[in-house]
Amino acid sequence: MFKKKKLPLPKKENLAFRIIMFVIISFLFALNIRLFIKPINLLPGGLAGVSLLIQQLCIKTFGFEPSYAVINLVLNLFPIYIGFRFIGKKFTFLSCIVVVLSSIFVDLIPAIKPWTDELLLYSIFGGIIHGALLSMCLLLGGTTGGTDFISIYYSEQKGVDAWNYILAFNVIVLLISGMNFGFEPALFSIIFQYVATQVVKTMYTRYQQSTMFIVTKEANKIHKAIGNLSHHGSTLFHGKGAYEGKNVDLVYSVVNSDEVDMIIKEVRSIDEHAFVNVVKTDRINGRFYNRPKE
Repeated sequence: MFKKKKLPLPKKENLAFRIIMFVIISFLFALNIRLFIKPINLLPGGLAGVSLLIQQLCIKTFGFEPSYAVINLVLNLFPIYIGFRFIGKKFTFLSCIVVVLSSIFVDLIPAIKPWTDELLLYSIFGGIIHGALLSMCLLLGGTTGGTDFISIYYSEQKGVDAWNYILAFNVIVLLISGMNFGFEPALFSIIFQYVATQVVKTMYTRYQQSTMFIVTKEANKIHKAIGNLSHHGSTLFHGKGAYEGKNVDLVYSVVNSDEVDMIIKEVRSIDEHAFVNVVKTDRINGRFYNRPKE
């Protein structure tokens, strides 16, 4: 068994700093809703989208707009329980900061009139900001709540990819919105959600894997370093370099993509002449270690 070292993630070390950042993210998240989402009735997906849809339905049916904060907090009660019970207490606590404060800020920030008729601009720029804020939450050890808790629970605790179920849930929400308010906002909401998803995929790589091929003369040391740093195993192959005709070893390992730079730095400190090839991994099947949430 490898002796597991604490991963060098300085952004997570200072809890006070992280709390301040989550407060700022909460305000920006609410501002994005007021600036890009509510003016043209976009739905961002997840429980935030459901909360906005309930508001729209209440306005249409009963003629009044209920509090976004009340709706969103009630809808998030069960996901928050899932987070505290199964995912991680610190992770869920930090996520609750975003859920609570962003909900309150949405009610406090006054309504903003549409500043352009180009709905596509709302969808693209709103999606970019939404995805960037969500990525920042994830990088700092939290999330924006809602279906994120459910998705993380099923992926980490049950080994099930919940993406298709979340997608189906969002489709149902968009269909309800389309049937009540027209399908133009619903279609632009799809663009918004797609853009946000692509931004998250680019910025947050925790659940993406990379395959590392390392040609070295210090295979045993590098093998142990990978295990200590990332808690991932590796396989050693013995071979001969075709150019120099010298015996070399190949270390093969699959790691989380956000660990690659850290491992390469350690490899260079062990063998500065090592040849490292990193390949994006689309799919793995078998035991694979994921760092638990705090």
